[in-house]
Amino acid sequence: MTDLALETKNGVRLCHCCDLAIDIVPIEEGQSANCPRCGSQLYQHQNQTKRINGNLALAITCLILLIPAQYFDFITIRLVGVKIEGTLWQSVVALYQEGYLSLAILTFLCHTLAPILMCSSIFAAHIAIRYRLTRLFKWSMTILNPIKHWVMLDVFLFSLAISCFKLQDYSDIYIGKGLYCLVILQVVTVLLLSRINVRRYWEVWQPEHSVESGQHAVHCYHCHLSQQHAEICTRCGHKLHYRMPNSVQKTWAYLISASICLIPANLLPISILITNGQRLEDTIFSGVSGLIANDMLGIAIIIFTASIIVPVAKILGLGYLLLRIQFKQKGCSRTDVKLYRAIKWIGKWSMTDLFVIAIMLTLVDRGQVLNFTPGLGALAFGAVVVLTMFAAESLDPRLLWRYSEPFVSHDSDNVEK
Repeated sequence: MTDLALETKNGVRLCHCCDLAIDIVPIEEGQSANCPRCGSQLYQHQNQTKRINGNLALAITCLILLIPAQYFDFITIRLVGVKIEGTLWQSVVALYQEGYLSLAILTFLCHTLAPILMCSSIFAAHIAIRYRLTRLFKWSMTILNPIKHWVMLDVFLFSLAISCFKLQDYSDIYIGKGLYCLVILQVVTVLLLSRINVRRYWEVWQPEHSVESGQHAVHCYHCHLSQQHAEICTRCGHKLHYRMPNSVQKTWAYLISASICLIPANLLPISILITNGQRLEDTIFSGVSGLIANDMLGIAIIIFTASIIVPVAKILGLGYLLLRIQFKQKGCSRTDVKLYRAIKWIGKWSMTDLFVIAIMLTLVDRGQVLNFTPGLGALAFGAVVVLTMFAAESLDPRLLWRYSEPFVSHDSDNVEK
């Protein structure tokens, strides 16, 4: 049975982003139906099972590639006559040995653990669907949706390029085998992330039209089933809420905490380089200034954007959205939703500086000749990254539409090729 048949049987669906009730209309093959108010995709015309089988193939490929990517050197440098090889695992161990356990865990999560959990969840979901293992399926879906936002292989590769530019004045640089695996792994991961859809998996597990959902009054945040109000979801069993519980309060708490951590993150040294017996401590600002002084304007702009502009922009943007919600402001909520999506997307790029620190620590630690170590500012900056990402995830975008004017849609407005 095709997606079109599944969708048209149900008749109505609540948009997961703005809660607009949409009449499901037939669409042609290759088309997708988007919400006419906020632009979120509602459904596509395609075979669900065939689509998720492609996910399984990509997930298995990622898991296979992660093995050589972990243990093969991604880069080798020749420093003071000594060859030093860097691997993903060594970057984690180096941070741990320097006493920065929290940074070691954070970097390991973003470049290794998150991809493993994402791919394992997909693999487990297919096993659960094949053998009708309810607990395993629910567990895999519970992990899959949040963990995909922490997959940051693209940020790591970008940070590696920056590290190479910074090291070129100190050493000779050679590409290792692990880098080729990382690049291929990143390509496959991008394809996989573009295809992941938790709703699609739930449709294969239990099609929406087969659930007696009654009047469509509430949208389940976990399995995306539109149904009548009840204590628990008819399909996934999670507790139902019209909105995410305490969304505004949680977002404010994360945001205020991130704003406080931003002060020491910019005032304390984020990295310390000891060369020829001289100790050079760099804050984010002084590091950017040093790059400009060394004619590395491009890298300076990138670091300044990722480490200063992005965190501040996230805090200001989320603060603006929260104030609009709390003061019951009416206006162009579609623009606000675009801002919210942009904030969620740019958040991970703040990890650039922390990955650069991890890579530099792996490659540059040669005792009295040249030594590199993180500063206390790195801990505060890591807290800013995590807290702002939590803040973006805890905000319920449906609150942006709470005081909007009633919307009248036209069927032709929500279909795109």
